[in-house]
Amino acid sequence: MKENTSGKLIVFEGVEGSGKTTHIASTYQWLRSSPWGKQWPILATRQPGGTALGVAIRQLLLEEEEDYPLHDRAELLLYAADRAQHLEEIVKPQLEVGGIVLCDRYTDSTIAYQGYGRGLDRGFIENVNFLATGGLESDLTIWLDVDVTIGLERARQRGKIDRMEKTELAFHRRVQQGYQELAAAHPDKIKRVEASGSTEQIQQEIQTILTTYLKGMGT
Repeated sequence: MKENTSGKLIVFEGVEGSGKTTHIASTYQWLRSSPWGKQWPILATRQPGGTALGVAIRQLLLEEEEDYPLHDRAELLLYAADRAQHLEEIVKPQLEVGGIVLCDRYTDSTIAYQGYGRGLDRGFIENVNFLATGGLESDLTIWLDVDVTIGLERARQRGKIDRMEKTELAFHRRVQQGYQELAAAHPDKIKRVEASGSTEQIQQEIQTILTTYLKGMGT
């Protein structure tokens, strides 16, 4: 189900170290200087952490705390709480005025990480996602596809790694499988970008996908 909004929600997805943060920033700057940026407001944000509440939730989710190990269902519900707040406070107001929202992670992350990665029930996850979003789906998803070993090495090179990045390799391979199956099931909405190449090549492919999409939608 897709709520009636005049804006566009464009989501960037991928495993750890896939380059989402880098490419959202570059895409934001490109769109701002494009004809679409002159016509509509452009916003770049992230889940978790796009609101003041989300910053606190992000810390709980991603910082390793030996005193309170996080249960898988609790992890899922914290992501959902962040998403619900983020949509009401940040995303929906932007969409309602016809803006373009570039969001780092959305519901596909929950399916890939908590469903495929953690092994939580898919039906339960879909219900939680619906409660958090009210049925608001992305208009387009850019899936930055990179081998998990490459992505995790990139994450280590950034410095301190977070709780999710410390999880065993088999977990990240299951997450990658989740993205692969989601992309196969939704080829019209989820666009794969090979993310092991140069930053310039990847960004050019993203811009080509977005140009085709936005022109086709009449935005």
